[in-house]
Amino acid sequence: MLRTGIFGAGHLGKIHIEQWQKIEQAQITGFYDPDDAQAAATEARFGIKRYTDADKLIADSDALDVISTTTTHYEIAKKCLLGGKHVFIEKPLANTLEEGRELVDLVKEANVKCQVGHVERYNPAFLALGDQTVHPMFIEAHRLAQFNPRGTDVSVILDLMIHDIDIILCLVRSPVRRISASGVAVLSETADIANARIEFDNGCVANLTSSRISLKKMRKMRLFQRDAYIGIDLLEKKTEIIRLKEGEEDASSLTDLPIDLGNGEKKILSIESPQISPLNAIHAELSEFTTAVLQDRPVRVSVYDGYQAMDVAHQVLKKMSLHNQLHNV
Repeated sequence: MLRTGIFGAGHLGKIHIEQWQKIEQAQITGFYDPDDAQAAATEARFGIKRYTDADKLIADSDALDVISTTTTHYEIAKKCLLGGKHVFIEKPLANTLEEGRELVDLVKEANVKCQVGHVERYNPAFLALGDQTVHPMFIEAHRLAQFNPRGTDVSVILDLMIHDIDIILCLVRSPVRRISASGVAVLSETADIANARIEFDNGCVANLTSSRISLKKMRKMRLFQRDAYIGIDLLEKKTEIIRLKEGEEDASSLTDLPIDLGNGEKKILSIESPQISPLNAIHAELSEFTTAVLQDRPVRVSVYDGYQAMDVAHQVLKKMSLHNQLHNV
């Protein structure tokens, strides 16, 4: 049984608590939140103990789930790691790169499990790729959301785009060569809409657009590679794979379409929609983290993965700032 303490009982914190209560191998020790009204509501709703002493919660727990505001991630996680505790940290890993680097080092020194909450890695549409061969050379990602004041303490890069950055780094597996970016603050003090172009050493180019001032929601990613197109709708939970096969192969289903490319060359356009297995992504990530701790298995999204996504996100922020200075935005 994994005794788990929770830091943060805000909107996402309550969702985490709800999912922790459904994991048979985990038991909630209690939670810490400095907001009295929020804490009282959490105690009443979930029937779990509120700690007013953060150190006591850490001491009483085997693992801690850090879902507090981003600016507090570092201090809380550091205390947990120095205490030799396993840690799940909601994305982004920390508020600054320096903090992120120190957490990476502390995880190594403590020799504990640390997972970062990049929940889109557990999205059924992404998981549906399974063992498909994915070597994208061009990626297009759109992540659009309606305005919500709850998240404007950080720019749209760290709020939304970082999800797509993490997925792309997971898929491409090549060093970043060059980044360019632009963005505009419309309703808040930080960028609300932004576009970034990330070029990798292997030749892959990713074009990302994120907005939190859209009229409709969208979370789509399109991958283009030699003889294949992969469309992933992370919002609607749909995945489509279109491949070109040699014309000599017989069309195997109604979705296989013959194409005449001229000069006697024929190919078959094969359209596949992988089976989507419905699941709650937050429950899946917390459950897998629990298993990783109890059975000493690797976590899916490591502290270093979280740091890499953060590093690229901060490079995007820097390029966006330079672009805005040059153009007096």
